[in-house]
Amino acid sequence: MTATQDPQNQTPEQKKLGQHTIPSYLDPNNIGPYEIFLEQVERVTPYLGKLAYWVETLKRPKRILIVDVPIHLDDGTVAHFEGYRVQHNTSRGPAKGGVRYHQDVTLSEVMALSAWMTIKNAAVNLPYGGGKGGIRIDPRKYSTGELERLTRRYTTEIGLIIGPEKDIPAPDVNTNPQTMAWMMDTYSMNVGRTATGVVTGKPVSLGGSLGRGDATGRGVFVTGAEALKKLGLPLEGARIAVQGFGNVGNAAARIFHDHGAKIVAIQDVTGTVYSAAGIDPYAAADHLAKTGKIIGLPGSEELKREEFWTVDCDVLIPAALEKQITEANAGQIKARLIVEGANGPTTPAADDLLAERGVTVVPDVLANAGGVTVSYFEWVQDFSSFFWTEDEINNRLDRIMSEAFLSLWDVKERHGVTLRTAAYIVACTRVLEARALRGLYP
Repeated sequence: MTATQDPQNQTPEQKKLGQHTIPSYLDPNNIGPYEIFLEQVERVTPYLGKLAYWVETLKRPKRILIVDVPIHLDDGTVAHFEGYRVQHNTSRGPAKGGVRYHQDVTLSEVMALSAWMTIKNAAVNLPYGGGKGGIRIDPRKYSTGELERLTRRYTTEIGLIIGPEKDIPAPDVNTNPQTMAWMMDTYSMNVGRTATGVVTGKPVSLGGSLGRGDATGRGVFVTGAEALKKLGLPLEGARIAVQGFGNVGNAAARIFHDHGAKIVAIQDVTGTVYSAAGIDPYAAADHLAKTGKIIGLPGSEELKREEFWTVDCDVLIPAALEKQITEANAGQIKARLIVEGANGPTTPAADDLLAERGVTVVPDVLANAGGVTVSYFEWVQDFSSFFWTEDEINNRLDRIMSEAFLSLWDVKERHGVTLRTAAYIVACTRVLEARALRGLYP
């Protein structure tokens, strides 16, 4: 089965396969982030040929678990939080994806994130399906002890469906190696043995992998550097604007800086700073750690939040949350290249505007796959109890990300589509081929 059929040559029956119904647990008038994924699947369906027969598999998550997470707060009261774990697809292997703690987490968001993980894992050919988890909480308002109790209760509640060969969580927004240590310990206590492979992104002393901390940002750099080559733009002196200065944005900024690029703007939740002469991301990280905010960074000027999108730059890296680049600001972006460090930062309508303007977008399902790639390395190392050096890990990561980019670029050129559509053609073909070969049970 191939994914080379031209959309213009489809039969009416094949075109009907692109239609879908909205599950009853989503509001058809306000689907949320999952609507972006559904539209992305619609756009790629005409390129799937006979595999379009199975396309509904992609539109419907395999399993959704919604849990109540009650904990004792430090003041002696009991609080309840909404928790989710979604397994979008497991046709190619166990579910894999992060857990985020955020006050705006919704079921639709977690569904979308799990679906993008399916595409991401298939795009770089990792033996995983897509999963994602989340708890609806603002972690800044709670103590370390409260967050530990929250994590342990949540892990126990979703323990029914996670495991080293079933579903492997990892860090995401507002979670970190300590969170993963608590999850690993809780799961291990419940199964009666130390199960290091149940999560990735753990501390190195508990079976974590070297290189995991910067892996997502490193993948953003590798794919961004390859894209610059294809566009005929030099990496040395390239002007970079970064939205989001957490783990991904920070690492990407540092690595671009270390290779001679110039960071001209940084935006995070506390504000936006700009310097035409360049910002030292190491100094910016120190300033943020000391003051709790990015504004006030010596040698920079403060911009209004909306002015970030108008900064004169060569490369824009959205590394915060989804739906940041929309119809409202896509026309103002001056960058030739956008490398998506965040998940789902660009809406489909904005994608169209950027394509019309000749802006190349390295999509999230490729650009930020470095994290899950090194998570895969960690999972393999845990199973074998044999650990690699950081140089070995970085070299393997660079090779996988570079080869995946070049492969998708070839598909892009062959079909005359965007890199995002190319990624979906490759990923959906791999997932649906597995579905077709496995068939339906019973």
